[in-house]
Amino acid sequence: MKAVTWRGRRKTEVVTVPDPRIVDPTDAVIQVTTTGLCGSDLHLYEVLGPFLDAGDILGHEPMGVVAEVGHEARELKAGDRVVVPFNVSCGTCFMCRRGLHSQCETTQVHEHGSGASLFGYTKLYGQVPGGQAEYLRVPFADTLPIRVPEGPPDERFVYLSDVLPTAWQAVVYADVPRGGSVAVLGLGPIGDMCTRVAAHRGAGQVIGIDLVPERLARLPDALASALMKEAGVDKLGALKLAIELVRRGGTISLSGVYGGAADPLPLLTMFDKQIQLRMGQANVHRWVDDLLPLLTDGDPVGVEGFATHHLPLDEAPRAYADFQKKRDNMVKVLFHPDTRAAAA
Repeated sequence: MKAVTWRGRRKTEVVTVPDPRIVDPTDAVIQVTTTGLCGSDLHLYEVLGPFLDAGDILGHEPMGVVAEVGHEARELKAGDRVVVPFNVSCGTCFMCRRGLHSQCETTQVHEHGSGASLFGYTKLYGQVPGGQAEYLRVPFADTLPIRVPEGPPDERFVYLSDVLPTAWQAVVYADVPRGGSVAVLGLGPIGDMCTRVAAHRGAGQVIGIDLVPERLARLPDALASALMKEAGVDKLGALKLAIELVRRGGTISLSGVYGGAADPLPLLTMFDKQIQLRMGQANVHRWVDDLLPLLTDGDPVGVEGFATHHLPLDEAPRAYADFQKKRDNMVKVLFHPDTRAAAA
């Protein structure tokens, strides 16, 4: 099969690799029909090379059709249409039963003190082959894949893998009261979706903050009355800006990926303002019951048309470079291993 592989800093390559196979009797193998390029993939592209090996398969936002299931899998059959969450979570351990799938005890990477394994995301998170490929081995076939209905296009459902639950959790953690205000710092795919989710959940004022005009222009008509600003926003700077902006007694919900030790935070200010801070990887399965109705009964948050680029898998190296450089108005990319899907 073809797969997008890491080859070094700022270098990816689409190569032919062995097809995945059933390893455990509870596994499934899916044929990937659509798979996303995530902002956090750029961390692999840029700085996390020490935790990758040349040839590692990237990607953690796939959906597709079940090609094969292990003999102990009972809930899926060949031909089922599924989305695969980016957390590799068993669904049955203490953490998963409490909705903390990103902390799955079965797949925690104890060697590195990390939480649940992730598809396509370095040795720190299990070095599990990712979903930017024609096929993907999926463990825990009875509890991990999310079965979705036939009919609507892939773009209606693919964001269940990461973008939608990450944005939903971020807004829920922010605890925005109905009619209240929320500021979203950074309008990449997750930030953009956060503005939509916040408006859908009843926020009275949604403030989008970004330096890239094309990102600001993407805010949908439903947010036309939102105050839009341009401000310096990048990584730790965004967190410090959030601490300055949040009202006293307010909540900061942190969904960005912060690798390694960060500079000291202004703890005195945080304490004085009585700030609440919530963070963590999205627990995808925790939010499926909330999100599926949004995708099967209309499209209130605008997932169809959310992607700016639909590309065949062979164009992944160029897409990584363009996304990293913010070229060609690129905000969200979906790859289609079947090139016919890209043209649809």
